[in-house]
Amino acid sequence: MPSNDSFKTRQDLSVGRKKYAYYSLPAAEEAGLTGISRLPRSMKVLLENLLRNEDGVSVTEADLRAVAAWIDNKGSVEHEIAFRPARVLMQDFTGVPAVVDLAAMRDAMSALGSDPSKINPLNPVDLVIDHSVMVDHFGTPGAFTQNVEREYERNIERYKFLRWGSTSFNNFRVVPPGTGICHQVNLENLAQTVWTADEGKKTVAYPDTVVGTDSHTTMINGLAVLGWGVGGIEAEAAMLGQPIPMLIPEVIGFKLTGKLPEGATATDLVLTVTQMLRKKGVVGKFVEFFGDAIAGMTIEDQATVANMAPEYGATCGFFPVSAATIAYLTATGRDKARVALVEAYAKAQGLWIDETSEDPVFTDVLELNMADVVPSLAGPKRPQDKVELTTAAPAFETALGEVFNRAADAPRVAVEGENFGIGDGDVVIAAITSCTNTSNPSVLIAAGLVARKAHKLGLKVKPWVKTSLAPGSQVVTDYLTAAGLQADLDALGFNLVGYGCTTCIGNSGPLDPAISKAINDNGLVATSVLSGNRNFEGRVNPDVQANYLASPPLVVAYALAGSMRIDISKDPIGQDKKGKDVFLKDIWPTSKEIADIQKKSVTPAMFAKRYADVFKGDKHWQGIKVEGGQTYAWDDTSTYVQNPPYFEGMTMEPAPVADIVEARVLAIFGDSITTDHISPAGSIKKSSPAGAYLTDHGVEALDFNSYGARRGNHEVMMRGTFANIRIRNKITPEIEGGMTKHFPSQDTMSIYDAAMRYQAEGRPLVVFAGKEYGTGSSRDWAAKGTRLLGVRAVIAESYERIHRSNLIGMGVVPLQFKQEGWTRLGLTGEEIVTIRGLSDANVGKLRPRQDLWVELFRPSDGKMARFPVRCRIDNATEMDYFKAGGVMPYVLRNLAGGPEAIAAE
Repeated sequence: MPSNDSFKTRQDLSVGRKKYAYYSLPAAEEAGLTGISRLPRSMKVLLENLLRNEDGVSVTEADLRAVAAWIDNKGSVEHEIAFRPARVLMQDFTGVPAVVDLAAMRDAMSALGSDPSKINPLNPVDLVIDHSVMVDHFGTPGAFTQNVEREYERNIERYKFLRWGSTSFNNFRVVPPGTGICHQVNLENLAQTVWTADEGKKTVAYPDTVVGTDSHTTMINGLAVLGWGVGGIEAEAAMLGQPIPMLIPEVIGFKLTGKLPEGATATDLVLTVTQMLRKKGVVGKFVEFFGDAIAGMTIEDQATVANMAPEYGATCGFFPVSAATIAYLTATGRDKARVALVEAYAKAQGLWIDETSEDPVFTDVLELNMADVVPSLAGPKRPQDKVELTTAAPAFETALGEVFNRAADAPRVAVEGENFGIGDGDVVIAAITSCTNTSNPSVLIAAGLVARKAHKLGLKVKPWVKTSLAPGSQVVTDYLTAAGLQADLDALGFNLVGYGCTTCIGNSGPLDPAISKAINDNGLVATSVLSGNRNFEGRVNPDVQANYLASPPLVVAYALAGSMRIDISKDPIGQDKKGKDVFLKDIWPTSKEIADIQKKSVTPAMFAKRYADVFKGDKHWQGIKVEGGQTYAWDDTSTYVQNPPYFEGMTMEPAPVADIVEARVLAIFGDSITTDHISPAGSIKKSSPAGAYLTDHGVEALDFNSYGARRGNHEVMMRGTFANIRIRNKITPEIEGGMTKHFPSQDTMSIYDAAMRYQAEGRPLVVFAGKEYGTGSSRDWAAKGTRLLGVRAVIAESYERIHRSNLIGMGVVPLQFKQEGWTRLGLTGEEIVTIRGLSDANVGKLRPRQDLWVELFRPSDGKMARFPVRCRIDNATEMDYFKAGGVMPYVLRNLAGGPEAIAAE
């Protein structure tokens, strides 16, 4: 870790009998970085990162002074820094394409006449296979085994590829399927709070930092590990040693006081925090939690709050190191020497928080008395739309008319072959799903106690409800079983279905065909209640329009009630064995009941046992034969993994950037188009372009699997880009789904088919959009698919941070309206678009955040219009990536000794 160390901060830290080298923040303050002891602790982590990596090129003394100046400007002055995370975390949906790209880069390296073994992660990478299990089977003791077997049947091609990657690449580990979700495995085992690396005879200690290919990587901030989600494209750059360019952030302090009242859960807390921060507006900012309440919070509660940073819009939601951090590291079986180092290091660096700590300086501060938190849900379409439990039923009635355009008195309909009917608002999916909540024993135990009390009274889940329990780690099963609660959950149909991300990602599996038919034939607004963090339309299940986030015990309660139209805060949710009404208060556990069971049933031995050999895998994983050497033996017949075309015809010298001349408009979108709308996700319809491709390649519809599982095949993914069933293109406003018009023919067709026709005509493409374009998960395919369809520019009113960066990483230029958006232009889609100023041949050369002009020509009336935009390539590093054709060609040429490497020298 070479450092110029301008402020002479490298010192020794003795912990027990071991001595570590570290870069001292107090020493930096004494040497001239005045006031940094008052920085938010998350900013101190960034500053240490720069001190340790100061090289005079990517990190300079001026950068260090700019961070110190934060005390005065509080992040209002734009200054770019180069952040180098300690490690990279991946899940398989986003990880597979990243490994595909690495394999393709090895092939390209060979084609350039260089050594393919140069392509290896330079930073440690952990990939957790957790997003591929689907809830095909549920409500039976054999559901888990059946789903695992089906998972391997569907994904064996991908898993063979990942097994090859785990043996071929250095610095790359794979956590096999059936272990848990990446965030919980990270929290319980991988993260260390303080990281170490050997440097000669010295061991250097520094804060554990991470970027991940899942936006909910932010969960680890609950363990005082600064981390956030990036696109797979940025992650690949970080893996290959490239720094992540970022502006010094504003930091919003969130003061927590008091304690949660009886009946409220950590889920209710995070939904409240999410609503408050969304209202405040924290996109692109850090949020750091502080206040008296921190001392009384568990790490599991902190992780729950940190998890939903993408939902409240922040880059991260950071909790400092505290006594709770030390207790959690100890309880989860971390090495004793590491735990001792964490405490000593945090105290030496001013990263520790306790009741004597002075509050840092923040850009702004919000405050919440946790005593004011009440049981809540969020929905029916967005995680920030919190509704209190007492108003959930009337709020749904309002949404039924205003959001879904359904009459309040629409009749219930019969379900073919069953002795029951269903209607609007019926809960057809009740899922205790991993990620936000299943790392938190308090809410899982609460769900088990609700199930126990309900089962004892003779309550049953309504027959139209699909129930599932998908914990984030095997430890959850251990403590639920030890407490006897798994048997009670099983009795209500909440049997284990898998360890991984299921319902929240769209892997909820199919509904019963008769129920699905009743919903679709009658246009019913069916609902889901899930303990996840994402409830965007079209995500959870194609048959379900209204989706509500809720705590695990409320998920069980709504499964019993069976409908969002029942006010479960006061109305009965069922009848006991004697026909007597049972109310929520009759089955809701007390805080003491939960705490008593947690204390007795959750033990360090469980964590030690489960994580003793975490990379080994089950018999299925161990039985996969590894094939291939330094380069991958691509199978042309595979419908899961294909060699992507990103490097076809690539030369050492990048082609000069050209202006966009006479482009066609592929799509025009409104506000809040998420990466769920853009990127292929969920199930693949047989009638879709992706479905047609798979059918042509001999795949039966039953074996289509999900888009997520096929992210390693660009042919599938580009066909699914902009193909979400709920997306609306203003060119074809009367049609829901990924449709557009081809001009000048005015033929209506899928966006993919139109893009291919334009490509055959040699036409570049542009996309128009409104505010907050690209919010949601950090999906690289939202950018990769955009580029492969031939889109050269997106013109939007504003962007989500990760998606904007990903577009640049794929060589697509993001442009931002300087005035009003596209609505004032009266766009129809027939326009021909020219964007000048991008070309390297221009006298002025393109600069970061440069203003450009867009020309519109309307063939129908011959009129021309011009409007200004700002180029949202925000810094010099992003400009280098863009001019190289994207981050992967940039890094590849760099490693091969191309012109970028020469320029850098």
